[in-house]
Amino acid sequence: MKKIAVLGSTGSIGTQTLEIVREQGDIQIAALAAGGNIALLEAQMREFSPSLVCVWEEEKACELRQNTADLQIRIVAGMEGLLEVAVHEESEILVTAIVGMLGIRPTIAAIKAGKTIALANKETLVTAGHIIMPLARERGVSILPVDSEHSAIFQSLQGEERNTIRKLILTASGGPFRGKKRDDLKDIQVEDALKHPNWSMGRKITIDSSTFVNKGLEVMEARWLFDVKAEQIQVTVHPQSVIHSAVEYEDGAVIAQLGTPDMRLPIQYALYYPKRRNLSGKRLDLFELGSLTFERPDIETFQGLALAYEALRRGGNIPTVYNAANEKAVSLFLERKIRYLEIVEIIEACMEQINAIEHPSVEQILETEQAVYEYIMGKWA
Repeated sequence: MKKIAVLGSTGSIGTQTLEIVREQGDIQIAALAAGGNIALLEAQMREFSPSLVCVWEEEKACELRQNTADLQIRIVAGMEGLLEVAVHEESEILVTAIVGMLGIRPTIAAIKAGKTIALANKETLVTAGHIIMPLARERGVSILPVDSEHSAIFQSLQGEERNTIRKLILTASGGPFRGKKRDDLKDIQVEDALKHPNWSMGRKITIDSSTFVNKGLEVMEARWLFDVKAEQIQVTVHPQSVIHSAVEYEDGAVIAQLGTPDMRLPIQYALYYPKRRNLSGKRLDLFELGSLTFERPDIETFQGLALAYEALRRGGNIPTVYNAANEKAVSLFLERKIRYLEIVEIIEACMEQINAIEHPSVEQILETEQAVYEYIMGKWA
């Protein structure tokens, strides 16, 4: 029986991971970590009986300890707690599903402990790919992508190790504002941006999808996961979200992975790789679908994508600036403190103002994040 640990168990990816565990019946949960939703975390503890649980805030960890005093489960807190979960001796696979740069240190710790990484935290590679990927190769650790697009590329690469990649094709749904121009987006409200046409995701990633920043982050993540250059990554708007991404090889062949929009598929593929297992849910019916369409992304309206390519080409700590600026800007937008179009304006301003560092250490990455936050709070908050 496989044993896994999950960082971010109460979020969208985390809860769907536990759905798979529940359905398949042959995976044991060794450890869980979550933010502040201790009611759901308690329910997960009672159902899956992990031996270790982490809550980010010590105050909520104390409350959870009181609520679960009848259980023999150790509860820890903070970054030290996340690191404990990441290296838990019972687990074989670490599912990294927490949002943001909190995932960097636990992922590094898990790699050093020899854990297979099921990666759903794209910020880890966006900001620290130059550290993470060489370390994984050195330790012989597999990093299995959980994002639907990167999983699709990973699946399309199977059996093709000796062949040359010409291009990666990352598909994008276009989000809720596909076809709109900048003037149409001036008065967008939080509720509008949270209406994704195809996928069920967390609040932040749904906003990121609407601005195309999420696709920009995926471009940067793909660069590190698959060891390609920025110019080898093409973003294609595909409104049906049926082709999840594809690989073009040097002979012109394009191999793609298709399926219904269901995040459980890439999660399950990472958990059982290289085997496939039955998965409940709707199957893709090509007759019912009828047609597939594709469009070039509108980078004049959705400038977050163009800024991502710029950040990737500049390298160093600039992808960290891009990511941190977006995290804070999205937070301010969700709090209704800035307008929708200001999200990307803030990213661009931070990329111009924050000092560049060519080969940042983990400490410098985190210092860059803090510098970005301070700059934004001083000017916009």
